[in-house]
Amino acid sequence: MKRSFIDESKRIVIKIGSSLLILDDRFNYKWLESFIEDIIFLRKKNIEVLIVASGAVSLGKKYLNIKKKKLKINEKQACAACGQVILMNNFKKAFEAKQIKIAQILLTYSDTEDRRKGLNSRETITELIKYGTVPIINENDSVATEELKFGDNDRLAARVSQIASADNLILLSDVDGLFSRNPRKDKKAKFISEVHEIDKRILKMASEETNTYGTGGMHTKLQAAEIATSFGCNTIICRGDKKNPIRSYIKENTGTCFVSRKRKSNSFKRWLAGTIKVVGNIMVDEGAARG
Repeated sequence: MKRSFIDESKRIVIKIGSSLLILDDRFNYKWLESFIEDIIFLRKKNIEVLIVASGAVSLGKKYLNIKKKKLKINEKQACAACGQVILMNNFKKAFEAKQIKIAQILLTYSDTEDRRKGLNSRETITELIKYGTVPIINENDSVATEELKFGDNDRLAARVSQIASADNLILLSDVDGLFSRNPRKDKKAKFISEVHEIDKRILKMASEETNTYGTGGMHTKLQAAEIATSFGCNTIICRGDKKNPIRSYIKENTGTCFVSRKRKSNSFKRWLAGTIKVVGNIMVDEGAARG
């Protein structure tokens, strides 16, 4: 991955996982302060930043003192409703300490898969960035039903990248990037620094294992990269559990970059390319059938 991929960007979406924002069942405020320094670093380069953040359900679970691990959908919704307040209060406090305004956008699956709603979301994002705010986006888990959910914020971040016409999607993780096998179980696992095509061989390398707080794994990150690269957005998976993770990535150049295909100029085609569940009908009239 070349440094110019980030340096030449106009707009970047950064996804922060629950494992980074929550430490010992509490909000990791110290890490967020370090991450905000990276945001300031990017903004000084005239790079616009959007954040997709996880953690509302985990924070709400702690707030409501729910001990069990497996939650029903209505319990998740209640936890998300409480946890989203806690999440945003911490973001607001940390960002305002650096004189940066933030905004909250809660999206459901239909907000991105429906063309009109997607355009409305794009207009909101564009307007917020114009006023110098950092949009912080999360899935609206308090109302989303199981069958109409992204299920993970990796794929949500990829869809946001499409809506916002981002140049790069950065998925901050608790590993350096993609390995040929699970490096925690196999010492012979080889690190993959660059991927130009996500084929069956690449998909087999993914692990669906996740941490205590997260819902995804490397498998969902590959799905996100597949969505993002399909419409022209590079995807970077790199380690986030360190001080100044973005600057560390640029300096150390350690991460996996999924190089996008040629960027689609037509916004409708970009939206269509990023669709997660393709549905529709093909109509063949009599003339076409004869021809």
